[in-house]
Amino acid sequence: MRVLRDGVHKADLFASLVVFLVALPLCVGVAIASGVPAELGLVTGIVGGLVAGVLPGSSLQVSGPAAGLTVLVYEAVHRYGIAALGVLVFGAGLVQLGLGVLRLGRWFRAVSVAVVQGMLAGIGLVLVAGQVYALGDVTAPGGGLAKLSGLVSLPALLDPVALSVGGATVVVLLLWPRWQRGARLVPAPLVAVGLAAAVTGVFGLEVWRVEVRGLLDAVRLPEAADVGRLTEVGVLGTVVAFALIASAESLFSAAAEDRLHDGRRTDYDRELIAQGAGNAVCGVLGALPMTAVIVRSAANVQAGARTKASRVLHGVWLLLFTVVVPGVLGVIPVAALAALLVHAGCKLVPVREVRVLWRGHRGEVVVLVVTATAIVVGDLFEGVLVGLALAVAKTAWDASHVHVETEDRGEAGLVVRVLGHATFLRLPKLLDALEALPRDREVRLELGGLRHLDHACAAALEGWAAGRGQALMATNSFTS
Repeated sequence: MRVLRDGVHKADLFASLVVFLVALPLCVGVAIASGVPAELGLVTGIVGGLVAGVLPGSSLQVSGPAAGLTVLVYEAVHRYGIAALGVLVFGAGLVQLGLGVLRLGRWFRAVSVAVVQGMLAGIGLVLVAGQVYALGDVTAPGGGLAKLSGLVSLPALLDPVALSVGGATVVVLLLWPRWQRGARLVPAPLVAVGLAAAVTGVFGLEVWRVEVRGLLDAVRLPEAADVGRLTEVGVLGTVVAFALIASAESLFSAAAEDRLHDGRRTDYDRELIAQGAGNAVCGVLGALPMTAVIVRSAANVQAGARTKASRVLHGVWLLLFTVVVPGVLGVIPVAALAALLVHAGCKLVPVREVRVLWRGHRGEVVVLVVTATAIVVGDLFEGVLVGLALAVAKTAWDASHVHVETEDRGEAGLVVRVLGHATFLRLPKLLDALEALPRDREVRLELGGLRHLDHACAAALEGWAAGRGQALMATNSFTS
């Protein structure tokens, strides 16, 4: 394999440039959608390359600001102010480091897929609902329900020029990947946003543009007063939400990225430590939280990356761009970035997965839909908690199968066998079957086929036997 003089493979150098071109507009777009300066998105992308990129865990996975956390960050900034963002992200990084050190990374793989897909669907719906406003240079209201209800009166408020720019950007995003040769050389997001900026500049269109303040002006180190807010219950809840959702998204992205290549598999605990270290640094700089992002990771693999050098170099290119030509950001229309995020938000809604689940696992679809709805109606953290609770309840319901078999032995009476898992969830079914037995026949109840008998069912069975005037005979069976 050909290697450059500095030891970096040519394939890694090319892949790093491709990832840089994909990450640049996404870093800016996620920052704008999160309600923070565009430069903070670039800072997170830089840290994702230079910090998380050099640490062990996953060789080809690329980290940076992600659309999946946009809704949560926006809510946090709106509630606590941008000054508290650094502390929130730093705290989340420490939580991730702790989870990784305790080797809990692998347990994120046990989270119900329906909950994760519901989380992404809810995020996608809220993201799209909010960015539709930005497509027409209109300020979006706060809250998922307010965004959705405001869509009714939105058409009268949209700026037709900005809407045209945003609509054209979406068209480019959809059509450019069909030209495979061109898409391999220049990523669709860069083409779409670049064309929008060029058209806007050449024709002098009056639309909202990205505001540029400079990297040093945007970075804000946390102060003592900000750190003190970590004692607030709401702030701690947001920190935990940042950590858990960023970790879940990163590790699920790692699982998807591992399927794209034949190289070394991801070490989930080390990857969690890398993400935690990156978020701790982002927090110190007052930047956005980072996650591993499947869009950039897939672009990295497809561009031929061989080692982690590609993801580190992509951070170098982001740093050079931010330092050398930061003014370029000022020519980008906000409507183009909104179109980019609408496109990304739509991809978060797992339409195909829902169709597959509906054919074989309709209960999982219920979990997915309820999780997404709870996120839209409430907030991201509450929605995920609702989804997890529902997934646990569904699992308990599925696991607590109980079956009652009856054998008629004539004069010897009836033999009733209870099989499976007798839990309180199946208690009504169990009692209905027992109470339907004829009272004028002797009944022998055998419980040897039970794999589990909880206290509620045991007490109910004892009460049923006592009601028939009989007593327990043995541990696994009694006669009534």
